[in-house]
Amino acid sequence: MNVMADPPRHEVTTEDIEYLRIDDVPLLARLYRPRGDGPFPAVVGVHGGAWTGGDRLNNALLDQAVAAAGVVVLALDFRLAPQWRYPAPVADINFGVRWLKANAARLGSRGAWVGAVASSSGGHQMLLNALRPGDPRYAGVPLPGHEDVDAAIAYAVACWPIADPLARYRMAQARGVDRLVASHDAFFGDEATMAEANPQMILERRELVRLPPLLLLQGTNDDNVTPEMAEKFVIAWRGAGGRAVYETFEGMPHAFVTREPEAAASRRAVRLVTDFVRSLGGSA
Repeated sequence: MNVMADPPRHEVTTEDIEYLRIDDVPLLARLYRPRGDGPFPAVVGVHGGAWTGGDRLNNALLDQAVAAAGVVVLALDFRLAPQWRYPAPVADINFGVRWLKANAARLGSRGAWVGAVASSSGGHQMLLNALRPGDPRYAGVPLPGHEDVDAAIAYAVACWPIADPLARYRMAQARGVDRLVASHDAFFGDEATMAEANPQMILERRELVRLPPLLLLQGTNDDNVTPEMAEKFVIAWRGAGGRAVYETFEGMPHAFVTREPEAAASRRAVRLVTDFVRSLGGSA
């Protein structure tokens, strides 16, 4: 039973599909499709897991709730560190966006209505693609027959994202959180890469980027990424000329929507996500 949001307006069908194959290794995605007359908005879902863990089912409760509100959701598996370091996983996500845009019509959506919903380290990787959709390191995996489709998204939802991995790395070092230090090392390799692949610093460097409308959600009791980091990123996004909505949730921890799905804050978060997506991705 879905306990995360208001009663669903749509029944949802789910299936697992192979959206990409790398070196004979299939990458799967869980596709959530609302029943009913479309077209519907569509989002790529990008899970967290400190770049080294997790899969397409991490955010299943959130994905199901968003789909029930009338949104096609494609929740991705992608390559993980330490076997695959940056930028390989970011390239998988870039491909997933392009795949969804190319297939939007047959899935009951439109390519121009495709956005992304991502959490934690997935938020970091999604934000890189939102800012740099055409970066050849990210967009280099070809999508045969759809070479004209890019990975630009119409809107982005970032749930407690690691928007400044270098600052988070140094915080983890200072606090002695060895698990997080190790995950940063596994994905980035060094601090120079943490600075290069850094959404916060990309904005501060005034790189030429895309700035789709952004919704950022952050708990105030998050010991994984601080509210100060989130607020600083939103300020930088707006300072670069982008539109950003920033919502905080008093006393809530990291990943609270999936950790405490029955909480009032989680229900509010899901409503904010679905309202934001439907307002920017069209509505049926």
